[in-house]
Amino acid sequence: MRHHFKSVVLSLALFGSLAACIPDPALVEASLVKPPEPRVETGVYASSMDGSFPVPAVPVEKVPAEFQRQTVYYPTDEAAGTVVINPAAKHLYLVTGKNTAVRYGIAVGAAGFEWSGEALITDRKLWPTWTPPKEMIARKPELAKWEKGQPGGPTNPLGARALYLTTNGVDYGYRIHGTPEWSSIGRNASSGCIRMINQDVMDLYSRVPDGSKVIVLTATGEMPKGLTLPPPAPVKKKVAATPARPAIAAPVEPVMPALPPPIPLDPALTPPLPV
Repeated sequence: MRHHFKSVVLSLALFGSLAACIPDPALVEASLVKPPEPRVETGVYASSMDGSFPVPAVPVEKVPAEFQRQTVYYPTDEAAGTVVINPAAKHLYLVTGKNTAVRYGIAVGAAGFEWSGEALITDRKLWPTWTPPKEMIARKPELAKWEKGQPGGPTNPLGARALYLTTNGVDYGYRIHGTPEWSSIGRNASSGCIRMINQDVMDLYSRVPDGSKVIVLTATGEMPKGLTLPPPAPVKKKVAATPARPAIAAPVEPVMPALPPPIPLDPALTPPLPV
């Protein structure tokens, strides 16, 4: 009886899934149906003009298929419009419907791996200004020319768009942004947070308004249980200058006074030498 009831439930779920064309996650996990194949979007990486700035074409044949923009089966209870970032897999998902999402390839900086939790998109900028942190300028003095900010443009490290994230109203400095270095997608970036191909971040920008929810999974790909931030960078303590020790005078050797010349003897008192 119990087995029969389970079979009926699975049959109904299977029928409902076939009717909706999106399989029920339970059926996929039970290996009763296969998940839909990813559908790669074509023609989205061509060159274009965005305002006064050119957006160069991306050689698609050099970008691994898993990091190209595509519609995928993505089982989730999150509402449409939610952004889910998996730093370990180098994927960013935009939930578009029940168990469906648009998946983009990303690059993740060191800070991106140490951050997990929920945030909101509270600001979005086109061709944003980039200001290198003081620590970066210290490592690369040639960046000092941008200490007051590098204007937006094709060579700006933030790319064509930037989405600014806050948690509980606090800006911890995390961003989703574009990059002119499309070849870094799918890799660990040397700096920054979440990088996307310029054409992809432009697409995401057009789909998510301010107030959109962002979930960043843990470094192991699990749902976060709270906000996790990287530990603060250690503050370099200035070494106090050691006070100079007073010079020690060399010991002075005593000088013996000069002896007086010998007193000549009286010849009369000197005995004669023996013959």
